[in-house]
Amino acid sequence: MLQITDLRIPLDGMNEPYLRKAAAQQMKIAPEEIAVLRLVKKSVDARKKEDVHFVCAIECQLKSPKTEKLVLSRKNSHISIAMPYLYEPPIAPKSPLRPVVVGSGPAGLFAALLLARAGQQPIILERGKELRERRAAVERYFTGGAFDGDGNIQFGEGGAGTFSDGKLTTGTKDRRIRFVLEEFVRAGAHESILYDAKPHIGTDILMTVLTNLRAQITALGGEYRFCTKLVDTAVTNGKITSVVTVCDGKTEEFAADSVILATGHSARDTFARLYEKGIPMMQKPFAVGARIEHPQELISKAQYSNFWNHPALGAADYKLAVHLPDGRGVYTFCMCPGGYVVAAASEPNTVVTNGMSYFARDGRNANSALLVGVNPSDFGSDHPLAGVEFQRKIERAAYDGTRSAKAPAQLVGDFLNHMPSTTFGSVTPTYRPSVALGEIGCCLPDFVTNAMREGIVLLDKKLHGFALPDAVLTAPETRSSSPVRILRGEDLQSPAAKGLYPCGEGAGYAGGIMSAAVDGIKCAEAVIRKQA
Repeated sequence: MLQITDLRIPLDGMNEPYLRKAAAQQMKIAPEEIAVLRLVKKSVDARKKEDVHFVCAIECQLKSPKTEKLVLSRKNSHISIAMPYLYEPPIAPKSPLRPVVVGSGPAGLFAALLLARAGQQPIILERGKELRERRAAVERYFTGGAFDGDGNIQFGEGGAGTFSDGKLTTGTKDRRIRFVLEEFVRAGAHESILYDAKPHIGTDILMTVLTNLRAQITALGGEYRFCTKLVDTAVTNGKITSVVTVCDGKTEEFAADSVILATGHSARDTFARLYEKGIPMMQKPFAVGARIEHPQELISKAQYSNFWNHPALGAADYKLAVHLPDGRGVYTFCMCPGGYVVAAASEPNTVVTNGMSYFARDGRNANSALLVGVNPSDFGSDHPLAGVEFQRKIERAAYDGTRSAKAPAQLVGDFLNHMPSTTFGSVTPTYRPSVALGEIGCCLPDFVTNAMREGIVLLDKKLHGFALPDAVLTAPETRSSSPVRILRGEDLQSPAAKGLYPCGEGAGYAGGIMSAAVDGIKCAEAVIRKQA
């Protein structure tokens, strides 16, 4: 099998006959010599707006070994032998005590999947609701219903990533990434995630994927316990010996010597309880800001120029960052083309925003988090959980501004001119239940809003139209990453409680679906190796 990289493909050329012809030309053979052809990478090159095209990598199996040898002898730097991918999960005898996975987000999900495949029959503790009930609770909240602490954007089956764009981009270079992608496809994700340079599943497809992955885990002996919160752990002689849970007011304690702690970044009460028990943790930098919404058409035209409406491209995205003279960073995060801004509170009487989009990405607006980096020096305390209180203060101030779940919102033009907004322009915000026009400075610290103003002007130089006066800022965005890092050693275990594996984004070791899933797999591997 040969791999051909850096194939330039026109927008109308993403079909098997054209790819076959292009590959054959690169190898200087007839297209008929190719027995099997597979697309393995596709990205958009829009650096020259008059020449937007795809850049692809393709794997080919030729009909004749002799022809393959001839192709390789020509020493083309874009042609090489394709390296086969194979991930073999470790195996070990079944543990006398079933491993416990706390949380069913990407980290907990893939930890549980690997443990189940290894015959370990994990118990998955999820403080939130199962998917169907969670989805109904979220929709009720979006339409003005009461806040549900067990069914919201942060808590419930699939974790916070369930209501997102399902983006699978990551800076992580790890052999396990391909395993994660293949498992998503097996569970119902579109096969394009295997080759797109910026893969995404979409919130709508994620619902099916999560259901199918849970079915796999339970078929292998795994057990899900929904609406079940971890409230305590017992540690004896530096080793974890049991966990205590609460479900519907009923407390249960059961023995456990391997606990993967994949709570997600919003399990604040769990962080506090672990701190009280002496589990070492530390403050961690993160970022806060607001969601910014533009017309998707504006973004697509800015990125693709005259090609913006080509059906092969879809809605354009962006990723922007600047460093201000004072050293603070301003950047966009979790950009959702054709998406929606959503209510993401995990505590009553607070307001939090996030972004999501469906697989088609066909909404009228584009949205992204516009964030300012914050450091422990901004928290006002050296307590390990001071970052949590920093977030909470912002979220409560946003709620106090309207005494409701309405999110503070302001037009970019008014924001830049330090004026409250009183009416919308050409951009209608997508946040539900609704927004309250005014000033987003009602909840965000001055140093954050001042940095955002500087950043917007600078980012507009990178993406023309970013500072569109009618664009809408909806605040606050506070949950971009965990404000805490729960310490672990090279063996991935807490130094104060062997058998406790801090894992994923909530523990401070990941920053998105893919990196969290990979970290979950690593922790599961460590648990399995312990049984070997």
